[in-house]
Formats: sequence, C-alpha cells, structure tokens
Amino acid sequence: MMKEEIKIFFTALMFYTRIPCPRNIDHSPEYINKATRYFPLIGWIIGVISFAVFWLSSYLFDTNISVLLSLIAGVLLTGAFHEDGLADVFDGFGGGWTKAKILEIMKDSRVGAYGVIALIFLFCLKFFGLNNLLSKTGNFDYLLIALIFVTYHSLARLTAINIVFTSQYSREDETSKAKPIAKSHSYKEIVGAYVFGLIPLIVLCIIQWKFCFVIFPLTLLYFYSKRYFNKWIDGYTGDCLGAVEQIAECVCLLTFLALWKFI
Repeated sequence: MMKEEIKIFFTALMFYTRIPCPRNIDHSPEYINKATRYFPLIGWIIGVISFAVFWLSSYLFDTNISVLLSLIAGVLLTGAFHEDGLADVFDGFGGGWTKAKILEIMKDSRVGAYGVIALIFLFCLKFFGLNNLLSKTGNFDYLLIALIFVTYHSLARLTAINIVFTSQYSREDETSKAKPIAKSHSYKEIVGAYVFGLIPLIVLCIIQWKFCFVIFPLTLLYFYSKRYFNKWIDGYTGDCLGAVEQIAECVCLLTFLALWKFI
C-alpha cells in the first residue's frame, strides 16, 4: 500500500514538475489519474523551493531581484506547464467563437497576441503583488513568508483541481496529455487534494487569522471558471486547469495584500 502511494506521489511529481524522479516511474494513465490527490502537495514543494531561492538571494540582492528569482525558480521547476496553459486559453477563447475552433487554437503550439499579453499581465501581477506583500511582513519574518509561498501555491492547485472533480473533459480525442486525468475520481483523490490544499492555509491562519478570507474569491473564481468553460467548450482541458491555477495564484496574492491593508 505504501509502495503504491509513493509511486503515485512520484507520478504526480513527474507529471506536474521537471524535478527528476526514479526511473521506474512512467506516464501510467492509472497513476496519473490517482496523482491528482497530490497536486496541491506539489504546490508545497514548489512553494518551499521558491521561498528558499528568495531567502538565499535576499542575502545578496534587494527584495525586487529576490522576488523575481523566486518566480523564475517556480517557472523552471514546472517547466512553465501552467503558464503555457494560461497562454493557450487566452489565445483560444480570445480568437475562437465555437467549441471546435477554441480547442483547435488551444492545441496549436504557437503563442498568439492574446497569450503574450496575458502572460505579461500575469507576471506583473505576481511580481508586484508578491513584492508588496512581502514588504508588509516587516523585518522579513521568514516563517510567515515561507507559509505565504506554500499557501498560495497549494491553494491555487486546489482551486484548479476542483474543476476536474466537478466537470467533464472536453476533448473527444486521445491526443491531449491531460486526457488521463479526465476520468472519475475516488474519495481518496478528493480528500487528499483538500487535505494538502488546506493545511498550509490553516497553519497560516493560526499566525494571521485574516488570511482565511482568501477562500471566498477563490471559490468565486472556481465557479465562474467552471461555468465559463462549460458554456464554451462543454467542460475543461488541461490548458484550462493551467489557466485557473495561474489566475488563482494572482488572486491569492492580491487578496492577501488587500486583507493586510484593510484588516
């Protein structure tokens, strides 16, 4: 049982990141499907490493450069997996007016104007949001900063994976790399995702209770995204999940910043 869980975890690590995994781990559809339970846990790993990059670089550079390096670390660790999805979604929904056309554009590996513009605004929001948020901590409370990094990464992934649990896969072909995660899920996937997604927030709220309100905008993002995708393409694709994950990261950071200012 434990060996299987370890294999499922490494499957999640292999599928969602560029971090090296044992050679016996492959792209088994069965394990990729089960690996959704560890998707928010992958957020812990990305968050911890991104924080470590920020922490180490802060001894050499100012906050601006340290924040930028931490964002670069996150992109390198995931291979821009989610950012690519965001760009494809903006290109697809910005340039297509039918389900077939939207899916066709999203499948195109080239990035269009909508995607480029979306990525520019995304990274601006992340950079300035995280930069301003960390400046509020005062004297660099590194424990609090580490929790912020882990929390916004795990919550963003939980928000995205909720769409998998409550919607259906849109494409009818087998060509998409996200097809294996389109199957039904057991309670283990749902419970696992929520446990790993919410634990960092609970710990963070013990230190700063006001951060619990981040659940509300993330819930609105989930419901709106699900409704929007169902309206236009009758479900979701892997690109849709990447887009929601990236937008959720921005929502988390901006909500934390607003809560710090007004509460």
